[in-house]
Amino acid sequence: MAYSYRTDPSVPAFPDDWPVIIFDGNCVLCSGFAQFVLRHDRKGEFRMMAAQTPLGQALYRHYRLNPVDFETNVLLEEGHAFFKSAAAIRIFTRLGFPWSLAQGFGWIPKRLLDRLYDGIARNRLRWFGSHSVCFLADPSHQDRFLQ
Repeated sequence: MAYSYRTDPSVPAFPDDWPVIIFDGNCVLCSGFAQFVLRHDRKGEFRMMAAQTPLGQALYRHYRLNPVDFETNVLLEEGHAFFKSAAAIRIFTRLGFPWSLAQGFGWIPKRLLDRLYDGIARNRLRWFGSHSVCFLADPSHQDRFLQ
């Protein structure tokens, strides 16, 4: 159901008129992906939110995701939540050429893409490391981050 989080009393109201990416702010790979999106989002469409924020935690619980072990980025777009490979492909597609070529992965069965996604997610901290504190936005992008 679109915008289901709006009727959940445990999820504080937030501006959702633009796509929102919820990511693990302590994960080096995930924060790097958030920085990548900010650099390549020419239209300034995406808003970011660390999963460790109170709002991020509430949304993870709302979607019945583990609010401690953030093994998926979440894309909220027009009130719908997208996870794993579906979220990644939609994000890259919105970034425009050449990143939009990622929609070509759509011909690969979602089950296989999500299996690959899960493997990377499971090992991301071991392979890429983690920050001791949650990722903080560059002041020039502060207006694109939700708390």
